[in-house]
Amino acid sequence: MDIAWKTGIWQQFGAAIDMLDSVLRACPDELWCEQLWDNEPATFSQYWYQVYHALFWLDLYLFGAEEGFIPPAPFTLIEQDDDGPLPEKPYTKAQLQAYLDDCRQKCQTTIAALTDEAARRRCQFAWGEVSFAELLLYNMRHVQGHAAQLDLMLGQKGISTSDWIAQAGSDIGQL
Repeated sequence: MDIAWKTGIWQQFGAAIDMLDSVLRACPDELWCEQLWDNEPATFSQYWYQVYHALFWLDLYLFGAEEGFIPPAPFTLIEQDDDGPLPEKPYTKAQLQAYLDDCRQKCQTTIAALTDEAARRRCQFAWGEVSFAELLLYNMRHVQGHAAQLDLMLGQKGISTSDWIAQAGSDIGQL
């Protein structure tokens, strides 16, 4: 795959991850476990859980399949099991920051190593089947959507985050 395409994809995907990083860092401790929406089960709508949700799916979609995917400890597969047990306590900002850093590196490495053949690989999920290239774009939109949602919530509480991030803070060649 052409380096210009890889660079462009990384610059935009990395910017979405950087936006999520910004809202993760900006959340004050007193809002970490606050329920964001009234129409959702309490835990699922807490700030920390929405960050975890975005990171879990970022990681899984970079893997490219639900089968065989295992998130790093201490994280679990609760996102894949609607009836599964929730963590005994919220994940900490430090735990989710480490997961975000790991996902950022994994994303950069995945894009840097992307071949035309890997980009065409078919990926099957309950919501449909797409090429891995399209899954990367879907994944980027998912991360950015949650970053925007969390940014809005912070803004409504009078907490400012970073300005719009136009490109990733690191280059595809910095592996």
